[in-house]
Amino acid sequence: MHQQVVIIGGGPSGTLLALILARANIDVLLLEKKPLEYVLSRIRAGVLEWNTVEMLRKNGVGTRMDKEGHIHEGTFLSSSNKQFRIDFKNTINKQVMVYGQTEVTFDLYEELKKYNVKIIHEIDDVSIADLTEKISSVSFKDVDGKFNSVKTQFVIGCDGFHGVSRKYIPSNISKTFEKVYPFGWLGVLSDTSPVSRELIYANHSRGFALASMRNENLSRYYIQVPNSDKVENWSDESFWDELRLRLPTEASDNIEIGPSIEKSIAPLRSFVLEPMRFGNLYLAGDAAHIVPPTGAKGLNLAVSDIHYLSEAIILFMKNKDRYLLDTYSEKALLRVWKGIRFSWWMTTLMHNFPNQDEFERKIQLTEIEYLSNSIQAQQSFSENYVGLPY
Repeated sequence: MHQQVVIIGGGPSGTLLALILARANIDVLLLEKKPLEYVLSRIRAGVLEWNTVEMLRKNGVGTRMDKEGHIHEGTFLSSSNKQFRIDFKNTINKQVMVYGQTEVTFDLYEELKKYNVKIIHEIDDVSIADLTEKISSVSFKDVDGKFNSVKTQFVIGCDGFHGVSRKYIPSNISKTFEKVYPFGWLGVLSDTSPVSRELIYANHSRGFALASMRNENLSRYYIQVPNSDKVENWSDESFWDELRLRLPTEASDNIEIGPSIEKSIAPLRSFVLEPMRFGNLYLAGDAAHIVPPTGAKGLNLAVSDIHYLSEAIILFMKNKDRYLLDTYSEKALLRVWKGIRFSWWMTTLMHNFPNQDEFERKIQLTEIEYLSNSIQAQQSFSENYVGLPY
């Protein structure tokens, strides 16, 4: 086979890039390890920066989002049972959209059907070769065990943190930066009405909690747990009891509880690989960087990567101009590191750390109190939360 672009990874970043390139009449092959049903059922992020919203609209996948998504013009923070609101609209005149990553992925797959993009699911044994040659190759086994090899100008690694693409950037030219946090998030999805019209981030002496939602009848809640914890240790009843303890009283007194639809523990880490490109290989999204979910940046950083990368590939295909290709990694990483910084700051601010002393606890509470009373601090928070410009 011969393809102009081969994308490894059929999540939202891979499918968004495939759609943008297909709309520009560029030949694309999309390869995904998991079955389509699995990809469409993965529970992930739910807060979209406005840049992400506009990218989806621009590429024909905004109709259902605009109908079913929920615009949020602010968010709540709490500590010591006191809650305050940061108003995005008043501070910087911007907003975010709450619309699940599962829904975004579904919309992208539906739109891709219109462009006859070739998508192969349930592939295995992926290998990449000749990345410094004019034409590279991607080899894989399909669901029937048949070996396939594809010649291509561009190999795009959108295959996540555990994917194969990243290892093809040689260790002598790459550098990784990583921080593993000593806790995770126990998340529960429930068929209940959200307790708040906007997200509540809660700093509590027992640990962090987050009240979020997917729609008017579907809630998503999280509590901080040790890395050693197991999902099976938590009954629905024990989860709801702990969540109510950590949320401010005005929320916990009104929370609707019900059986969990999905329950999982997500470890928290910050991770960046530099550079995000080697020869004909370009990385995007979780293949190159991971953020803790506290700042709602994971999916949104992946979309900004796709913004830069799609512009670069289209410019090259039209004009043979390599400038944006050659500067892709540098430009993407500038925005990535700002997202890493904000996510690290929010994580440090809102969570309890093992062996945290009284001084560190006082600093946390003072920072939150300062944020509650400083319009300048709230402007900085809003600017980062709704998304820095591309």
